[in-house]
Amino acid sequence: MDVVVQNIYDYSSDISKTLNGAVKEELKKRLADSLLVAYGARDAEPINAERGALLPSTGKHNSTVYFTDHKAESSVATMLNGSMTRYLDFNDTYLSKEALHPSDNFPPLIALAESLGKKGQDLLEAAALSYSVICGLSDAVSIRDRGWDHVTYISVSTAAGLAYLGDLNSKKFENCISLGLNNNISLRQTRAGELSMWKGLTASNASRNSIFAYFLAESGVSGPSDVFTGEMGFFKQVSGKFNLHLEMNRVLKTMIKNYPVEYHAMSAVESCELLHNSLNGDIKSIDVETFSVADKIIIKDPEKKKPKTKETADHSMPYLVAYTLLHGRPGPASYTTNFLTDRNILALIDKMKFTISDRFDQLYPEHLPFRIEIKTSSGEFENEIIDPKGHHRNPFTWDDIIQKGRSMMSEASAREIVTAVKTIENRDIFEIMEILADVHP
Repeated sequence: MDVVVQNIYDYSSDISKTLNGAVKEELKKRLADSLLVAYGARDAEPINAERGALLPSTGKHNSTVYFTDHKAESSVATMLNGSMTRYLDFNDTYLSKEALHPSDNFPPLIALAESLGKKGQDLLEAAALSYSVICGLSDAVSIRDRGWDHVTYISVSTAAGLAYLGDLNSKKFENCISLGLNNNISLRQTRAGELSMWKGLTASNASRNSIFAYFLAESGVSGPSDVFTGEMGFFKQVSGKFNLHLEMNRVLKTMIKNYPVEYHAMSAVESCELLHNSLNGDIKSIDVETFSVADKIIIKDPEKKKPKTKETADHSMPYLVAYTLLHGRPGPASYTTNFLTDRNILALIDKMKFTISDRFDQLYPEHLPFRIEIKTSSGEFENEIIDPKGHHRNPFTWDDIIQKGRSMMSEASAREIVTAVKTIENRDIFEIMEILADVHP
């Protein structure tokens, strides 16, 4: 067996024993959060386009499409549910050598757990494995600078969780990961230049490929051997050699988003929201202190200065700073054409200067620093945030998750979802699907 896959398989054998109370509680929070934000994207343009392209659908294995009582072939349900989970850029984040979104693992795991008749406890154990794998890969090596997108790692982590959930033997476990990864290396071009709808859909495509790989592996299809370490494997072609260290408590360092923006802008938006109500006078200049990774991902590209799409705007610190200073807290409706073409927002962007500091580079990724100084006709205003709300050093409570849900659905529905997820280990997955089908706006 490939040594990386062997490491994952050996680690998986103790998941049921090592899943502790603190990790389980935080996994539940992230599961509830992922369902709440998925509801907010249910009518987004690309989600409706996917429905038109993919439904109706039926197969040997079928799973419920979120917020309906309709079933689709499990890989199709994974694509739709995963796209809803990810599209608003509002689900959880893990920051390390690679920045990514671990809760992208939930939709395929839920789809398979439902189709196999598994319990909530089974889902939590599989999610613990997927989180451990994806966060371990994030800590091991960045593939971003080599031109590859982080959703490549989703292909590995979801395949591992699915193989665990389906109780695959060692050979089929290896085949599941091999088939999930070998043909699913994703280009970083997804997040370069002007961003398209695919930015919010590519993670669900990776997990769709993994659940497809699971069904093939479970039926006896073999995949390429030594997918990581082979002559033409992942190490040589994509990542370079690395050691994968798996640690379940990394779940505790994942972070729940307080705003629907790329995570490196989280402190910026919180800081600007605080300043929004206190600014006086006409803004003359805006000086921002930031760090290198934020500059690389959400500042430096010319498209970030004048974003033309929702996908570029929620990945643009200049746009988010300007929008929040002028209008306050951003939400899913903050990226419509009237805002993207707003002359006041564009004029404010032209007054910004961004400086990368050694101090902030040293704080990242353990912290998410941001500092802003604004000069107006009435005076000077400034604010600095090191750990925004939702950061693992400033974490969300269950009440915070309910309040977040209220921005997308009724408080009663948000509370019902949270209550169900809190006791999910004692429930069948179909019970959660029934609750989702009855959510009220």
